Amino acid sequence: MNQAHLGYGQLSYLDAQGQELSLPEAKKQRYAQIQHDAYAIYKAPTWEGAVISFLVFERKWTDLEPGAVRTFINDAALTLSFYHFDESLHSLIRTSNAIERLFQEFRTKADEIGAFPNEESCLAIFFLVLRRDHAKHDRFKKRGE
Repeated sequence: MNQAHLGYGQLSYLDAQGQELSLPEAKKQRYAQIQHDAYAIYKAPTWEGAVISFLVFERKWTDLEPGAVRTFINDAALTLSFYHFDESLHSLIRTSNAIERLFQEFRTKADEIGAFPNEESCLAIFFLVLRRDHAKHDRFKKRGE
């Protein structure tokens, strides 16, 4: 959730304990609340549960943060497509973090090397980064068994 889409309408200036908050603290609290509710959607154990959570999220936040909700629910069905896969894969595929981390590792290695003499050398490094990442997943999987 991007804070730029939040309008911060009807802010509460009280925290959970009833203590008064400054404007920046109230904004931070709103952001944390909406982010918590958004993350709860993707932690639902089933697609049906996620859809129900989406509807609850939309009903709760549309009046307070219409721009953020409109942006968040845009193509919402696509963001739930990970539910079509085996449940054991959900934590790996519901975000793009693994892919982004893989490409970051490749960029780091490429920066260390500098210029590649040819395309094959670039592909070889990419293959080795992939292979190392696969080995990490194998170790993780063995620990979970």
